[in-house]
Amino acid sequence: MSEQPPLAAAPLLQAAAAPAQELARIFARHGHELALVGGLVRDVFLGRERSDLDLATDAAPARVLEITRGWADKVWEVGIEFGTVGLRKGTLVFEITTYRSETYAVDSRKPEVQYGTSLHADLARRDFTVNAMAVRLPALEFVDPFGGLRDLKDRVLRTPGRPGDSFADDPLRMLRAARFVAQLGFSVAPGLPEAMRELAPRLSVVSAERIKDELAKIMLAAGPAGRGGEYPCSWIRAWRMSSSRRCRDCAWRSMSTSGTRMCTSTR
Repeated sequence: MSEQPPLAAAPLLQAAAAPAQELARIFARHGHELALVGGLVRDVFLGRERSDLDLATDAAPARVLEITRGWADKVWEVGIEFGTVGLRKGTLVFEITTYRSETYAVDSRKPEVQYGTSLHADLARRDFTVNAMAVRLPALEFVDPFGGLRDLKDRVLRTPGRPGDSFADDPLRMLRAARFVAQLGFSVAPGLPEAMRELAPRLSVVSAERIKDELAKIMLAAGPAGRGGEYPCSWIRAWRMSSSRRCRDCAWRSMSTSGTRMCTSTR
């Protein structure tokens, strides 16, 4: 059962949502939903500032373009294949993604996307419960079907569904889990480490660039108190380089921060 945010958080949620309220009212007039989703909602409760505005809607991408025509100063369609439309209004940048479900092939982390009409179903595909919270706009209704606020309070990293299913779909989530532990000092729910060890070979379908980015964030994480964290190296030992060689020790220990060399300790 989900918790409701404390009353003290209401002004913070209101402030975070304020830049998107005009747009939300436009969507409502056209009969569509709009919700604030993702890391911004999580970071409101963590007291961390973010400038990105990630929104989700039941409107299909073509409909999003229709609704925002004449309102947005600039539109980006680079992510429209996966249901995302980028907008700029003045200095504000929005990314609006249609509610969706995803099906993954065994040899790829690029999903086949099917659009949906349910915010709950859209949140179910998120990587972790702390990222599966939303705020419906313009009413500021807090939505937390998987107990993300409870896990945030307990500082626990948990997947909305079974960990094995989540990591098999998108193996990069295993490194994201390690990053959240390093950055935020979270513990992990039972079943996550076992699923990560079992599915580590799935990292071979992830590009070297995406893995490099996550490893760099882990290596540079200051930790929740601004100091170096305890990095869960056993979770990422199965990191495979583009040459298909396996790192002999913790991958980030020998990774150049410039990104020009991934590892100097291979066998």
